[in-house]
Amino acid sequence: MDKVRASAAEAVVDIPDGASLAVGGFGLSGIPDVLIQALHAQGATGLEVVSNNCGVDGRGLGVLLADGRIARVTGSYVGENKEFARQYLSGELEVELVPQGTLAERLRAGGAGIPAFYTPAGVGTQVARGGLPWRYAAGGGTVAVASPPKETRDFADRTYVLEHGITTDFALVRAWRGDRQGNLVFRKSAANFNPLAAMAGRITVAEVEELVEPGALNPDEIHLPGIFVQRIVALTPAEAADKQIERLSISASSTRGTVRA
Repeated sequence: MDKVRASAAEAVVDIPDGASLAVGGFGLSGIPDVLIQALHAQGATGLEVVSNNCGVDGRGLGVLLADGRIARVTGSYVGENKEFARQYLSGELEVELVPQGTLAERLRAGGAGIPAFYTPAGVGTQVARGGLPWRYAAGGGTVAVASPPKETRDFADRTYVLEHGITTDFALVRAWRGDRQGNLVFRKSAANFNPLAAMAGRITVAEVEELVEPGALNPDEIHLPGIFVQRIVALTPAEAADKQIERLSISASSTRGTVRA
């Protein structure tokens, strides 16, 4: 089955207002930036996003966030996006913060058809007891919606908390290579949350830096089989090369000898 779409716009055209989305990436590494931009142009609003974080101001999911198009986020990290923090603290955005490993497993579980699982992460904290602020009242200050308490259970004299698997209406991911049947290969740190997000989406859309024909990928190299992917978008060379990072750090030793009087 050829799953290639002619453009990113065509691939996201039917994402409706209020849809839930699992989005791959970690910071700006491996984010499906072209699909996010196409979704921004498409106009869907009231989106419920599941992603490790919301990009940065002006890039990645930060573009949708800045225009008030995201209503709820399930994620692990806020720190690189000032607008994300502002909307959350002012009561404009609902945010469910989840331990990072737990979020990864919730996505994987959802994609594998596992409804729930027990984990020791969060036991003895508000993650298990409840009371984490999901939404503040307008203007901030007081909690309007708090997390509920979660079921706990002891196994072999250790307490675990029950976490539910996550499935979403759509998933947006980015891969290094992919074939027309949706088989994907991720490269280095860009693997991050991409395979897990792809598994969780009922309709998964993948942008690929290099599109190949079926049979070109060694089966042992495939990280995500095509059964999890419904649509493929081939990036242009310029789109594939446009990769940003949050911060550029240069060691002192790398700058020695570069200063001139």
